[in-house]
Amino acid sequence: MESRNPIFSQRGAPGGQRAWAGPTPSVQQLNEMYTAPSYTPAHTPAAERPMTVDDVVVRGFMTLGTLVLSAAVAWQLNLGWTLAAPAMIVGLILGLIVSFRQSTNPALILGYALSYGVAIGVLSHRYEDLFHGVVLQAVLGTMLAFGGTLAVYTLKIFRPTPKFTKFVVGAALAAVGLMLVNWIVGFFEPGGLGLRADNPLGWIFSIAMILLGCFFLLLDFDEIESGVRAGVPARYSWLMAFGLTLSLVWLYLEILRFISYFTDSD
Repeated sequence: MESRNPIFSQRGAPGGQRAWAGPTPSVQQLNEMYTAPSYTPAHTPAAERPMTVDDVVVRGFMTLGTLVLSAAVAWQLNLGWTLAAPAMIVGLILGLIVSFRQSTNPALILGYALSYGVAIGVLSHRYEDLFHGVVLQAVLGTMLAFGGTLAVYTLKIFRPTPKFTKFVVGAALAAVGLMLVNWIVGFFEPGGLGLRADNPLGWIFSIAMILLGCFFLLLDFDEIESGVRAGVPARYSWLMAFGLTLSLVWLYLEILRFISYFTDSD
């Protein structure tokens, strides 16, 4: 299956190697190649080793760990929106830069995790004050969703296709557009369109957003597998870790909101 990521499409031949298109070497040339020294000259840059699943796992723990740690500190210090709002804006900007530039810069990715973690910690503390126990349920729900989606992909129950990818991307753009319209209408009508309210329409919309988060996880798993198979450079494991973190943040926030609909406020 042709990958969606442009960094993979540059490697046209199977296994990430370009097909040999030059002339067949002569016996003399083969002998010279055989007797040539095996060391690499100092002026010749060594090729970067290919990415492995372990690389993604390690970077994923670093990125997600940074987010969780900053969220825990923000929760413990009970920081208010005075700091959380700027942190969310910074995290959003860094996330957009990484997404559109396909950046593998660890500083940008960890900066996103740190900034957004502060905002998530403050938001989670607020939800916990209103709905006791909702944060733990949301964390467990996110873990179950991640594990279930990983099982579906690993067992090959479902694998993303190009059409599925286009559907997920289109659905995400539509969802963001609807939430933006709902927010604008909220200035003139309480509750806006009702997409984020405790009503049947809000419940359905939240379920759709949770499913969309699971779909993004499927795309993340497929990108990781495609990257390992294509032999992309190890630095791209940072980009894969960023994608997984982004999907998990989406899932957690949507599950947190959905559970709050059915939890009595204190």
